[in-house]
Amino acid sequence: MEALGMRIPIADPDIGEEELANVITAVRSGWISSAGEFIIRFEQQFAQYCGAKYGVATSSGTAAIHLALAALGIGKEDEVIVPTLTFIATANAVTFTGASPVFVDSHPEYWCMDPNRIEERITKRTKAIIPVHLYGHPCDMSAISDIAKSYNLLIIEDAAEAHGAEYKHQKVGSFGDVSCFSFYGNKIITTGEGGMCLTDNEELATRLRKLRDHGKNSARAYWHDVIGFNYRMTNLQAAVGVAQIDKLDRLIQKKRAIGALYEEALGDLVQQGVIKLYHEMPWSKSVWWMYSILIEDSFGKDRNEVAEELLNREIATRPVFYPIHTMPPYYNHQTFPVSEEISRKGLTLPSGLTLSNDDITTICSLITSMSQTR
Repeated sequence: MEALGMRIPIADPDIGEEELANVITAVRSGWISSAGEFIIRFEQQFAQYCGAKYGVATSSGTAAIHLALAALGIGKEDEVIVPTLTFIATANAVTFTGASPVFVDSHPEYWCMDPNRIEERITKRTKAIIPVHLYGHPCDMSAISDIAKSYNLLIIEDAAEAHGAEYKHQKVGSFGDVSCFSFYGNKIITTGEGGMCLTDNEELATRLRKLRDHGKNSARAYWHDVIGFNYRMTNLQAAVGVAQIDKLDRLIQKKRAIGALYEEALGDLVQQGVIKLYHEMPWSKSVWWMYSILIEDSFGKDRNEVAEELLNREIATRPVFYPIHTMPPYYNHQTFPVSEEISRKGLTLPSGLTLSNDDITTICSLITSMSQTR
């Protein structure tokens, strides 16, 4: 479904002269590795944008989650609650620490972790919850925070897909003990690869920085008093990130406009009951990182058949994530029906920043022409 050279790609970055100028500045400075002014600026500016005090840049979004868990002391024999419907990195990062991911089903309306299903999964070993703001739509953070408080659990926000999204007018990434972002090439803003942890806790920020750099003691050169990781971002990547932050509000407006156009163009199929849309809840501001729909059984073709016909027209799509509990590393005969249905029916449509109104019209016209109700 995803392929290089598509006429209409699934996603693409907005990279221009500003990014190039910053990279040239970084190269000329000689600071091209994991130190330099752009790293400091990127950490500070992104943290400020999200409403957090401290930013710690990392080599990837996965590294950010693993680093956060390690810094919070999550380890062997612990359990961490995660949604089953998310990219597998969320669960893998938990597994890296020696802890066990415990899965929770999705909310049927907005697809993120269902707060009503969390308490039944909590045990004496549960130490934390990782809510994932799936496809750019916020989780119900009030409900999740109340549960975490009641059971004395940590919250690590996985906001990898949700730069600038808001829950009750507050940006995601400002709710958890630590929040984690990705800047992979298909994210709203990118550094190619890269990620970041955000926190309001100064002591925790210091520990994140130490563990990010091999556990190095800042007061004694090349003395390592804990086991750490090489999870550093380069100054070259951060140079791109600094330029990207300046564009972020405009890019979010573009993403939201894409979502609104899809909703309008697919309205007739929704009325006919042959597709369902991923709706924005009244308490949220989604950034529609990826715009996805559900192909209902009454459509006349299944999700894969629709994707194949679009691919034949050089239009890239991708399936909604497979629930993690259905994949070999985590399969143990559990059933989470909402997530399984969303995954079976879910199709992610082109959501790139260069997508035009005509592109959306073409995509929706083709989907409409495939329906048995046309």
